[in-house]
Amino acid sequence: MLNPYFLRNELNIIAKKLLKKGYILDISKISSMEDKRKKLQIATEDLQFKHNSLSNLVRESKTKKNQHSISKKKLIESAKTLHDLKNQLNILKEEIYNFSMCIPNIPADDVPKGNSSIYNKEVKYWGKKRKYNFIVQDHITIGKKFQELDLESSAKISGSRFVVMHGKIALLHRALSQFMLDLHTLNHGYIETYVPYLVKPKALYGTGQLPKFSHDLFHITMIDEKKYILIPTGEVPLTNLVCNKIINENDLPIMLTAHTPCFRSEASSYGRDSRGLIRLHQFDKVELVQIVTPEKSEAALEELTNHAEKVLQLLDLPYRKVLLCAGEMGFSAVKTYDLEVWFPSQKKYREISSCSNMHDFQARRMKARYKKKSEQKNCFVHTLNGSGLAIGRTLAAILENYQHSDGRVEIPKILQKKYMQGLEFIN
Repeated sequence: MLNPYFLRNELNIIAKKLLKKGYILDISKISSMEDKRKKLQIATEDLQFKHNSLSNLVRESKTKKNQHSISKKKLIESAKTLHDLKNQLNILKEEIYNFSMCIPNIPADDVPKGNSSIYNKEVKYWGKKRKYNFIVQDHITIGKKFQELDLESSAKISGSRFVVMHGKIALLHRALSQFMLDLHTLNHGYIETYVPYLVKPKALYGTGQLPKFSHDLFHITMIDEKKYILIPTGEVPLTNLVCNKIINENDLPIMLTAHTPCFRSEASSYGRDSRGLIRLHQFDKVELVQIVTPEKSEAALEELTNHAEKVLQLLDLPYRKVLLCAGEMGFSAVKTYDLEVWFPSQKKYREISSCSNMHDFQARRMKARYKKKSEQKNCFVHTLNGSGLAIGRTLAAILENYQHSDGRVEIPKILQKKYMQGLEFIN
């Protein structure tokens, strides 16, 4: 959530900055609530002072029966009024809190204006697109030809937007996750972490998926009425590991990675990419999370994005790096880079990783702080996350980019010996 101080004292500036993200802040509503809160706060504090004075008077008047009786009656009336005022104030504070929880993060100054992908800024291109002397097939056709990508069986079992994999394609899927984890832990310094796939709603409030994006999540209510939500990304459990903690500054940065399944209802993307591995209800991803001091978060975003890029470079998959415009960024993000891999069947780049800096937006919601040595005070950490990478989309990109005219699919060299049991081709 945003710093309450800015919402109280720099409301017009905040509203102007949020317009860049396409969000219209209801200034009149929040101003009205704040004015009412201030009046209630003052009235409550004044009455509390009078109530305390009256309480002292009651104690002092115990020897004088008539005066004691009158003072005690006034004290009871004062206590009731004070209780009512405090209730009103707490209800209003909760209303302001719930309102502020729905306000998105403010985009960084260098984030382009705009509300669609045409305003995204292309930062760089990497790799050469392969040239083919035959008709390029998409990953769905290739997978079906091998009888190892089984969308029909998954539809019978679970419905659309699920997949069953067999044989060498299933092996490649597993190999990619192991390769990514090894790279990020051994070369990039992340700590491999195993996390729950079911979380309490509070965890999703912490990272910003709730309350706004409830319709995109899979909710589970148990027989005992306990509520859980299937994680939409490993970011949720990984980032919440610092919830309600005060971290020693010497222990930062914290760098975590995890391979998890991810579950998304994709309610807001009806009709888009409903075939193949691009937009599934259940997919696997290797997530990268960094918890850093505010001074280092800008550099940390560049570093984290480079770590995700390294996966594509080692797999020799052509991609481009894009700085998202304000309207295309996520709810919690200050700045986001998307990595988009080349799909020859579509002749276009498709997102395979999204790397974001959240500043202290998530930390405020989670009460995640660190003890700053120089000032001996507790400050909010900055949180960052990114895909390193989405495994299904990486698999799809390999099937398409590495296809041969004879129908075989070459396996990227870095995977062959260590991760693919010496196989050079899927045939």
